Amino acid sequence: MPTIKKSFLLLLPLFCSFLTGEDKKVVFVAGAKSHGYFSHEHIAGSKLLARQLDEADVGLQSVVVTDGGYPKDPSVFDDAVAIVVYCDGGGRHLLNAHLKEFDRVMKRGVGLACIHYGVEVPKGAPGDYFLKWLGGYFETNWSVNPHWVAEFKLFPQHPISSGVKPFSIKDEWYYHMRFRESMNGVTPILSALPSADTLKRKDGAHSNNPHVRESVLDRKEKQHVAWAYQRGEEYNNGRAFGFTGGHNHVNWGSDNFRKLVLNGIIWISKAKVPTGGAKASELSVADLQANQDYPAKGWPPSQIIQSMKQFNGKAPVE
Repeated sequence: MPTIKKSFLLLLPLFCSFLTGEDKKVVFVAGAKSHGYFSHEHIAGSKLLARQLDEADVGLQSVVVTDGGYPKDPSVFDDAVAIVVYCDGGGRHLLNAHLKEFDRVMKRGVGLACIHYGVEVPKGAPGDYFLKWLGGYFETNWSVNPHWVAEFKLFPQHPISSGVKPFSIKDEWYYHMRFRESMNGVTPILSALPSADTLKRKDGAHSNNPHVRESVLDRKEKQHVAWAYQRGEEYNNGRAFGFTGGHNHVNWGSDNFRKLVLNGIIWISKAKVPTGGAKASELSVADLQANQDYPAKGWPPSQIIQSMKQFNGKAPVE
C-alpha cells in the first residue's frame, strides 16, 4: 500500500471525529489488584483521573478498561488518540505479551502515558520497545525504587507544567531511569536530587547499584521522575508521558500532583492544555475512597483529610 494512502487510513478515525466535533477518546487500561488498600490502586486511580479528565472540558472522553490486563477486546484502541497504562510492571506488565500488536497501535501516532510500576518492563525486547514508545523505562540493576519525599521547585517551559506550583510529596518515586541515548526527544518534567538515605539498601535488582550511586552521591545529578517524549516519523510523531509516582493513592488528592498528570494526558492526546493547566473539580475524601480493590484497612478519613490539608493548604471539599 502506498505510504500516503496507508497514513491516511490510519488517521481516518481521528479526522472523522474532528469533522463531527466529537470528543476524542482516551483509553485507561487499569491493571489487576496489587499491593492492598490505598496502594497501587490501578482501577480507583484510573477512574478518578478519567473523571477529572472529562471534567477538564478539553475535547476528550475517557474509557476505563478493567479487564485485569491487556484489553480482552483490543478494538477499544482503534479510535483512541491516547492510552494510559496504570498497572504492575516487570515480568507481569500487561504489554509484555503484546509488544508487536501494541507497536502497530503506537505507529498510528497514538499517545501513551505510563504511571508508576507501569513504567517498568524487562530489559530486552520490552525495554527496547519502551524506549521507542515512552522514551524511557525502569531498567533493573540500573533504576531504583525507594520511598522518599521529592521536592519539585523548578519546571520546564512545557504545556505539562502549566499551572503546576512547586510542591513536595512522599511517594515511591522510581529514579535513574533508562532513557533514550542523549535524551533524544525526551524532556524532563519533574526532577529532584534524592537524599543519600534513598541509597542505603543493599545492591539488588530494584534497590541499589554502583551506577546510581555514582550519579546521585558522586555527581549530584538530579533525577528525572516524570518526562515528556516526542516520537519521530516512524511513530507518526506520537507523544508519550512517563510518571514514576502513583504508589500512594492518597497522593491523587494533591492538586499539583494530579494536575501535572492530567496535563500530561492532555498533551499526549494532542489536545490543548488550558492556560493554568487542567481545570477539574476539587476532590473529597469520598472521591479518594471510591472504587478501591480491597476493603478499607488503615487510612481512616481523618488521616486522608490531614494529608490533603498538607498537600493543598486547606481541607478537602465535603
